[in-house]
Amino acid sequence: MAYNLKQELQKPERFVGGHRLCAGCGAGVAIRGVLRALDPADKAVITNATGCVEVSTFLYPYTAWTDSYIHCAFENAAATCGGVEAAYNVLQRKGKITDNFKFITFGGDGGTYDIGFQSLSGAMERGHDMVYVCYDNEAYMNTGIQRSSATPRFASATTTPVGTVEPGKRQYKKNLTEIIAAHGVPYAAQTTFVSNFRDLHEKSRKAIYTKGPCFLNVLAPCPRGWGYPEEDMAEICRLAVETCVWPLYEVVDGVWKLNYIPRSKLPVEDFLRLQGRFKHMFQPGNEWMIADAQRYVDHQWDVLQAKCQ
Repeated sequence: MAYNLKQELQKPERFVGGHRLCAGCGAGVAIRGVLRALDPADKAVITNATGCVEVSTFLYPYTAWTDSYIHCAFENAAATCGGVEAAYNVLQRKGKITDNFKFITFGGDGGTYDIGFQSLSGAMERGHDMVYVCYDNEAYMNTGIQRSSATPRFASATTTPVGTVEPGKRQYKKNLTEIIAAHGVPYAAQTTFVSNFRDLHEKSRKAIYTKGPCFLNVLAPCPRGWGYPEEDMAEICRLAVETCVWPLYEVVDGVWKLNYIPRSKLPVEDFLRLQGRFKHMFQPGNEWMIADAQRYVDHQWDVLQAKCQ
C-alpha cells in the first residue's frame, strides 16, 4: 500500500490531545505516528512502561488512549504484552473473541535499554506476536534526567554532570536495535520523524502487520533533557539522520537494509551544537570531545553500511 499523507491524517486519532507531555516532546509525536499505521478496523491493546508517557497520558479516570491501555512497571511491560497476547490466542481458539487485536508496547529508553531489557529480550525470544516501540529520549527524563545506557558519550545529565574532572557521560550509547536484531526477530528497525512521516509510518506498519515479535526504536528528543528550544525538535531529528548519529535502517528476517543515505553527510557537531547537554564540548580545550564523537559516528556508519551491503 502506497503511503498517502492526506489519507493517513484523515484516520481517527488513537492518541488524543489533552495529555500533559511537554511542548516540544518527541514521544507524543512518535506514538501518534506509530498508532496511525493501524487499520481503523483493528483494535489494539497498549502496554506502557512507567515513564514520561505513562505519567502524562493516563491518570485515572482520564486517558489520552482510545484503545485498551495497561500501565506496567518499568521492568515488565514486554512480559505483560506477551501475556495478554497469549491470553488472546487462547480466547480466539475457544471462540470467545472474534475481533482482530494488535499488541503494542511503548517504553522509554530507561524502561527498554535498562530496567525492562530482561522482559523485552524474553518476549522477543519467546516469539509473541507483538510490537515493542522504544521512544528513545536518551535518559531517565521522568525522574530527573539521569543517564541511561542510551545516553550518548559526553552528554551532561544529573548523574553524569560536567565539571573540572568529568566530561559528562564517559560511556558510548548502547546499540539496542542491533542487540534486538540479534534475537532473530522477523523485523527490527530504527526510525524518527524527519521532514515527513513516511519512514516512521512504513516501518510502524511493517512492525504491526508482520507476524511475530517486532521492534521499533524511535529517536524522540526531549527539550528539558537535551536543552533545545521547543520549535527545534524536528530540526534536531533531521540533523541526527543527516549526520548519521541516528541512521534509518531495518532488519527484515536477518537482512540489513539502509533506508536513507545522506547526499552529503554533515559533521556531527551540527547535531551537537543545538543541544545544551553538549555545550561544554564547544568550550576551548574540549575539541577532542567533538573529534572523538565524529570518529565514533564514522566508525558506526561504516560498520552499518558493511552490514547492509
